[in-house]
Amino acid sequence: MKEKAQSSSSRRNSPKRGRNTPQLQADPVRDLALEIVRGVMEHRRMLETTLDRNVTADARDRAAAHRLAATTLRHWGSMNEMIGPLLRKEPPMAVRCALLMGVAQLIYLETPPHAAVGTIVDVLHRCKLSPFSGLANAVLRRVSREGDALQEGLDRERLDVPPWLWSAWGRRARAITRGFYQEAPLDLTLRPGAEVPEGCESLPNGTVRFPAGTKMTALPGFEEGLFWAQDVAASFPVRLMGDVKGLKVADLCAAPGGKTAQLLCAGAEVTALEREKPRAKRLQENLSRLGLKADLIVQDALTWRPQNKLDAVLLDAPCSATGTLRRHPDVLWVKRPRDVKALAEGQDAFIEVAHALLREGGMLLYAVCSLQDEEGPERIEVALQKGGWRLSPFSEEELAVLPEARTKEGYFRTHPGMWAEKGGMDGFFAARLIRL
Repeated sequence: MKEKAQSSSSRRNSPKRGRNTPQLQADPVRDLALEIVRGVMEHRRMLETTLDRNVTADARDRAAAHRLAATTLRHWGSMNEMIGPLLRKEPPMAVRCALLMGVAQLIYLETPPHAAVGTIVDVLHRCKLSPFSGLANAVLRRVSREGDALQEGLDRERLDVPPWLWSAWGRRARAITRGFYQEAPLDLTLRPGAEVPEGCESLPNGTVRFPAGTKMTALPGFEEGLFWAQDVAASFPVRLMGDVKGLKVADLCAAPGGKTAQLLCAGAEVTALEREKPRAKRLQENLSRLGLKADLIVQDALTWRPQNKLDAVLLDAPCSATGTLRRHPDVLWVKRPRDVKALAEGQDAFIEVAHALLREGGMLLYAVCSLQDEEGPERIEVALQKGGWRLSPFSEEELAVLPEARTKEGYFRTHPGMWAEKGGMDGFFAARLIRL
């Protein structure tokens, strides 16, 4: 899909320029994209946070801005290396963000050179960075002419990942990075008995997949609650809990509700906990559309205690979300090692609470959408060392459709490079513990 050369509003009104000060119409796509990229790189603000704050751009412009910003962040490191020889001195970060948006348009979004250069020059003028417009014009014109030569010899996969993450991922690093270059498709989990929608690919585990950019709300069956969005990797943890029909199960961090819906469709009696009211509201709306009902409690799961012990707990714990890089490349540049350490401490606390909630012999399914050892296997090792648990490894039979996700310990572990020929998947970790 080619990036539009101009936003909807800038197509309606061509910019009028004076001799000294350009008088420019707003370009909602580039203006919002630059705000997003600057938020990530200057303020460590998540992409979606900036996007949610903007209430003026229409849906089409927001989608185009998201795509431009995400593409820029996905290739940030290699594009930086690419333009390095063209810069005599370090520009301000705002200017670098704009420059790399221009490079992304030229190299990855197939924007015509005149539009890619002109839109970035214009956005610099609007941001009161006019002194750098000449630099942008010169650099981007060089990239448009010499892009192939400037990219030659670059280790793109390594450059596009911060060194601390590359090191942490070890031997998996290159496969992970190759996988995250693909835009994530739309994966749907179907309600039992629902017909497979037209135009999708059926994956071996039962998930159905539509191409990236597909709008779920526009698909037949959405209003009727026949399916919900859920990455293929995220659909495995509940299935790995086995037969939960009739069991009393708590989903401790339930929003937006995909796993709660799976549990309910499998016949479990579900208590869904969510601490934040807006997220709890979204969870309730999603379950209502699907015609499902859980006992929804708006409370911090760390402080909640049921009257009776539970048969099972699903803990999709708060984490760094490094496994969601295909959808959220901003995670690469927002997260820091200290964030992972703090999250790991919280994950230990949740596991301890799960122990208190379960009856003897009850099951904890621990899961995180993280690629970090500290949030996955190391948390299980700590829990086992503390005592009160035994590991229940996933069997080869349970993971027959995705055998490469089964580790030697019997954990479930995926990354974006798996099923690459089918469009990849998120990075996920899951383990099953039994309370002693």
